Amino acid sequence: MSTINSIDLIQLTQDIKAWGRTLGFQQVGISDIDLHQHEAHLTKWLENGYHGDMAFMANHGMKRRPDELVPGTLRVISVRMNYLPPDASFAKHLSQPDTGYISRYALGRDYHKVLRKRLKQLGEKITTALSDTQYRPFVDSAPVLEHAIAEKAGIGWTGKHSLTINKEAGSWFFLGELFINVPLPIDAPIEEGCGTCTACLTICPTNAIVAPYKVDARRCISYLTIESDKDIPEELRPLMGNRIYGCDDCQLICPWNRYADITEEEDFHPRKVLHGQSLTTLFSWDEATFLTNTEGSPIRRIGFEKWQRNIAVALGNANYSELTVNALQVNLGKVSDKVDRHITWALAQQENKKAGLALEEKANRQQKRLTRAVEKGLPRDA
Repeated sequence: MSTINSIDLIQLTQDIKAWGRTLGFQQVGISDIDLHQHEAHLTKWLENGYHGDMAFMANHGMKRRPDELVPGTLRVISVRMNYLPPDASFAKHLSQPDTGYISRYALGRDYHKVLRKRLKQLGEKITTALSDTQYRPFVDSAPVLEHAIAEKAGIGWTGKHSLTINKEAGSWFFLGELFINVPLPIDAPIEEGCGTCTACLTICPTNAIVAPYKVDARRCISYLTIESDKDIPEELRPLMGNRIYGCDDCQLICPWNRYADITEEEDFHPRKVLHGQSLTTLFSWDEATFLTNTEGSPIRRIGFEKWQRNIAVALGNANYSELTVNALQVNLGKVSDKVDRHITWALAQQENKKAGLALEEKANRQQKRLTRAVEKGLPRDA
């Protein structure tokens, strides 16, 4: 086993990247720990209140600096792992208002667990080669500026939707970090590739991307369905459609995702119990069923109440049907006042759609009578 004074750091860096690929990471990059140029953007974002109720975003201050979060850190190893599943059925499911749409990253196993385990294994390999190594893995588990680090490590650039984009892989990948106390050679950032494209701003259902590189979380469907514990604002509910956990629209429209590869990780393949299920089926789960069907899934962390709240909104946006109305009525009073408020809203939406269908049917009947009268040469009011 080598020490820091005897090891070839260039060779070690090459070995780390090879080990990372063996562990299932599609790319490994290394950055220094100077994130000052990104802190001003974060501070302004927080001052604008764009973080909504995510108090943890503001509470940690500059603990986001790697060496303050983990004293002794000299470098950050940034990794990415593809998650785009086979049979993603994006357009198919989004075009079916009675089907529950779940962000494709959440259809399989919880990525936090998958990436953390692999990062720990990578750290152990480095420690075997260099006895002085100290490391700590992170996967959305602390106030780490993961996109800024990925950008500095050459993984990709930060797109106008605030996600990391790679020219060869698009943005359908998870990021993870390994803080390390070894002064490894660093990678160079890559050139930004969004250019004049504003497709993600245009497609956002709730106009949450208020300007290039600025997302107002308070309007973002991912925030509303996952992070927010409050009632979903009524003016935003109709815009959510059938999206019950997260939203993929800004990635779907991104031209760079034409180059995205299907994941090699079976853990990220869709679970049948979650993929393409009807809203009424998902809404019929009791809490025990929810916990069983989401075991080992990132969805589990939002809890049953928010799950029911989200589905109630989607049922309000669904096509009118007696099945939908019955499902809503049956669940009234079962979970919480919060869920009931969303169910009541959804029932009102269904009632409005029923009334609209009745008016449409009446208009169609009148049009048919008029057509028959014209064909027979009768007066129009016959």
